Amino acid sequence: MKLQILSISKEEIGKQELPIQFEEEVRPDLIKRAVISIHGNTRQAYGTDPMAGKKSSAKLSRRRHSYKTSYGIGISRVPRKIMSSRGTRMNWVGAFAPGTVGGRKAHPPKAGKDWTKKINKKERRKAIRSAIAATLSKELVSKNHIIPDNYPFIIENKFESLKKTKQVKDVLKKIGLEKELERVSEKTIRSGKGKKRGRKYKSKTGPLIIVSKDCNLLKAAKNIEGINVIMVKSLNAKSLAPSASPGRLTIWTQDAVKELGDKKLFM
Repeated sequence: MKLQILSISKEEIGKQELPIQFEEEVRPDLIKRAVISIHGNTRQAYGTDPMAGKKSSAKLSRRRHSYKTSYGIGISRVPRKIMSSRGTRMNWVGAFAPGTVGGRKAHPPKAGKDWTKKINKKERRKAIRSAIAATLSKELVSKNHIIPDNYPFIIENKFESLKKTKQVKDVLKKIGLEKELERVSEKTIRSGKGKKRGRKYKSKTGPLIIVSKDCNLLKAAKNIEGINVIMVKSLNAKSLAPSASPGRLTIWTQDAVKELGDKKLFM
């Protein structure tokens, strides 16, 4: 299969043969497994303080002849702390136990829990190839993005050498992604406590630009909302299919496609 090559001014300058990775069958089940594995392996461990809810001096003796005993009082066997006393009569309140005010949690999250999820090497590579193939499907990509009429296409290598964010934006608009950039620039306010934790706004995922090497474009496109730029050797299932949904609007440079085939990446 061949794809047209566009210049940065949207002129067709030739065609390029696609490597065998683009011929893979689209497997949403494998892509989902690979994305879930990435999420699990990058998840930060969290847990409660081991002493949370256990810092009160709660005690309740079960012995018959002990001082401060609950024997014969007619109360449940719940750990209690003494607020005041008069002789052997105690004014106490429940503490420490999970069912009491300020008590410990019954089964709190443990910081030692292992969130990692394993995936076979061949499955992971097949998932990446499958996600690569899904980027060519107009039907899948149009579900998540606003695509131009001439999609899919490859862009010339000059695109990698752009140094200014404004230049990158202008090229993206020229090749027909103006409506897509407008779509991803819209932000919505998150519901819930996340507003107080540095993630007030939710933004949409836009196009993915794949380059062949460490180039100026990696920094130039960094500040464009919704745009991600990645080197071809660093591709993974999550970058190609965010939220495990195959069919992301993807722009390949000439050398990126060439390197994918020459080095037989993900085979």
